[in-house]
Amino acid sequence: MKVVVKNDEYTIYQRRDGRYAVEGADKKPINGDGKVTILAANELIAVTPPVAPEEEAAPEEADAAETETEITEADDPEPVTEAPAEASGDDAKAAEDE
Repeated sequence: MKVVVKNDEYTIYQRRDGRYAVEGADKKPINGDGKVTILAANELIAVTPPVAPEEEAAPEEADAAETETEITEADDPEPVTEAPAEASGDDAKAAEDE
């Protein structure tokens, strides 16, 4: 690994695959948010703020609901009505005899 930045608080190394490793003054690795903060402060990486999921999810859910309604209406244009049930078994037998 190649030393990129070294100071009293931490040392930043660049690995052979191009990624960075950050080691604290106590020789322990620094990971997660601390690593991102250090790399961004030294302008080694560009950090974009995360997009708020609530703002983005609301329009998608509305679009999905509209699409679902359109599909349901297109699949079933006319409601199915059932034929009325016959009144009794005697009437059915009489109709068959004739």
